[in-house]
Amino acid sequence: MSQHNRFVLDCKDNEPDVLFVGDSVVQLMQQYEIWRELFFPLHALNFGIGGDTTRHNIKPKVVVVWVGTNNHDNTVEEVAGGIEAIVQLTNTMQPQAKVIVLGLLPRDEKPNPLRQKNAKVNQLLKVSLPKLANVQLLDTDGGFVHSDGAISCHDMFDFLHLTGGGYAKICKLLHELIMQLLEETPGRSKPPLPDWLLSVLIASQLPQISYVTGTTESSFLRHFAL
Repeated sequence: MSQHNRFVLDCKDNEPDVLFVGDSVVQLMQQYEIWRELFFPLHALNFGIGGDTTRHNIKPKVVVVWVGTNNHDNTVEEVAGGIEAIVQLTNTMQPQAKVIVLGLLPRDEKPNPLRQKNAKVNQLLKVSLPKLANVQLLDTDGGFVHSDGAISCHDMFDFLHLTGGGYAKICKLLHELIMQLLEETPGRSKPPLPDWLLSVLIASQLPQISYVTGTTESSFLRHFAL
């Protein structure tokens, strides 16, 4: 069974309270004990993969978004704008949900332009995300960069993807924030928007979203199908 089909079955069997979406950094999280310890008990589903899907009814209370570090060919403004568009689309399609955006990780063993770029994206998000509804930005610095500017392979095995210890530095704070939002979030009472209005709003956001997801409408929106 493909990962996508398994996720669809998971949604049918257990409606998630917490939905993780993003790139390979999100996908790999579920391979570590930290996922089973902290997030599995929260009825969390990890949708950190690409691919199309059928429409299915999920109404998470919290959506965690972590994406953008692989966008080498896009400008700082485009990456930040794409993340903002994902938040706006999530607010549109999942109005009952609180959104957590994880900042981009520092990357590569030594200081380099891509690490500087990620830091600049995070700075833009610190300014722009507070202007949007129902979203919080979580700092992912985690002490990964040592005093000499190096990142340890004990935290990032390839200096991009996290080890179990690296995830632990971020996930404990993330778990605390999710728990806080779950306690604050009421039941799923807001009605969905009409399909025609959703189509208009979605179309307006897709160009920005494609910067950070590399996907089309059908492949990205599978996470948010009403």
